Amino acid sequence: MTNFLVEFFVKIIETGGYVGVTFLMTLESMVAPVPSEAVMPFAGFLWFQEKMALVPIIIFSTIGSIVGSLISYCIGLFGGRLFIEKFGRYFLLNKEHLASTEKFFNKFGAKTIFISRFIPIVRHLISLPAGMAKMSLPKFIVYTIIGAGLWNTFLTWLGYYLGGKWEIIRQYSEKIDIVVLIIFVATIIWWFAKRRTRKIIK
Repeated sequence: MTNFLVEFFVKIIETGGYVGVTFLMTLESMVAPVPSEAVMPFAGFLWFQEKMALVPIIIFSTIGSIVGSLISYCIGLFGGRLFIEKFGRYFLLNKEHLASTEKFFNKFGAKTIFISRFIPIVRHLISLPAGMAKMSLPKFIVYTIIGAGLWNTFLTWLGYYLGGKWEIIRQYSEKIDIVVLIIFVATIIWWFAKRRTRKIIK
């Protein structure tokens, strides 16, 4: 199934070019099962083949990231938790993942919009609690541009560097994502345990 999706994403980019990249990264920044690791490295490979250029790749991919993030932000802002609990399954939302992401946002505040771009699962969901918390929209957009821009550039460069072996990134990123996710969950648990201990001592 994963290989089928990757081939499908590749076809969209080959057919749609920069517009295809924008479309896929819009989905990636929402809750659709479109990992950036399966999109941007291929764009980097096309840059390697001189079929695309770096600057337009970064611009169009980041536009997609902003659009997708804003859609999720609006869902959180206007729909709130009730909307997510009622219709979340239609957007492939996992309540447990959303709860963890919400705790992460509440702990670190606005800068999580930047940090989350480098954390699996969280990057797809972080815009929802930002909307629910009515985070400043200009600040949200700035953090999204910086975080998404850096992440998209990094993956594009890797795709260029690896050339025809660009798909290796996805294979290794899945393992790295698991490690990062474990560290993320462990950090959340440690923070709550520490906070609870302080309350008991008081």
